[in-house]
Amino acid sequence: MALFDLPPDELRAHRSTSVEPDDFDAFWSKTLQEAREHDLDARFTPVDAGLATVRVWDVTFAGSGGHPVKGWLVLPAAATGPLPLVVEFVGYGGGRGLPHEHLLWASSGRAHFVMDTRGQGSAWGGGGGTPDPVGGAPAYPGFMTRGIDAPEHYYYRRVFTDAVRAVEAARSHPLADAARTVALGTSQGGGIALAVGGLVPDLAGVAPDVPFLCDFPRAVTLTDRHPYREIGLYLRTHRGHREGALRTLSYFDGVHFAARGRAPALFSTALEDQTCPPSTVFAAFNAWAHDDKAIEVYDFNDHEGGGPHQEAVRLRWLGARA
Repeated sequence: MALFDLPPDELRAHRSTSVEPDDFDAFWSKTLQEAREHDLDARFTPVDAGLATVRVWDVTFAGSGGHPVKGWLVLPAAATGPLPLVVEFVGYGGGRGLPHEHLLWASSGRAHFVMDTRGQGSAWGGGGGTPDPVGGAPAYPGFMTRGIDAPEHYYYRRVFTDAVRAVEAARSHPLADAARTVALGTSQGGGIALAVGGLVPDLAGVAPDVPFLCDFPRAVTLTDRHPYREIGLYLRTHRGHREGALRTLSYFDGVHFAARGRAPALFSTALEDQTCPPSTVFAAFNAWAHDDKAIEVYDFNDHEGGGPHQEAVRLRWLGARA
């Protein structure tokens, strides 16, 4: 499909109709407080990944509910002092994969932490190893409607909490420089990075590429591509639940986290992207609170966005920040 969303000049002005809950900050403060009642228990176990230029640690830490969450920490082999830290979150259906899938950021001289996404890791890549032990109400297959009956039960409450704890775990390693921490990711990973950007006040930067989980009211009615389509298919069966579902989703909308962004940010979007439509990305970009922000726009690309070209842009952008 060619251009299907708002014209470029309207994208620059687009604002979401998502209504921010009155207790948004209280909800997330309570959520993180509950998580921090569990000892972080970050454990770093060296792994021989057969790689000569990097060192790898298999990481386990306590996420939401104290549940164990996995990750990789990858550092340049010769690192001897605290390094700028990149914390990365992965796309929908993927997991942390295998260490050799994560060489870019360590090759640039940075510490690189990759968080596994609970319950995922079985759709693509090298797999994952973090279960989600929490059950819930009836849901459409996938992750988008798990626990959608109430914000307290929603799946991404656990994922976003895991992500904040991942930053804390990565920063606890002696070779990571906490003051130079950047959160980034692509698609679902970009949406998680946005949440971290709104919940962690002292990041050096946030870089969400073609981010998912933004501007839910528009996304679920504009595109029929999965994963957003999971919500529409759920509501097709659960008639009359639309307002309740949108209320739950409003606690997890990247637009509201963006309004709390306190770090420089680099976004990207693609104008033919039907998975994460450009207007939903611009809704979060336009809401981002920090003045130092930029967005790369790829005119003729779908959800692949800028691909390796965007990686090169991020490398240059991080060069001045972390």
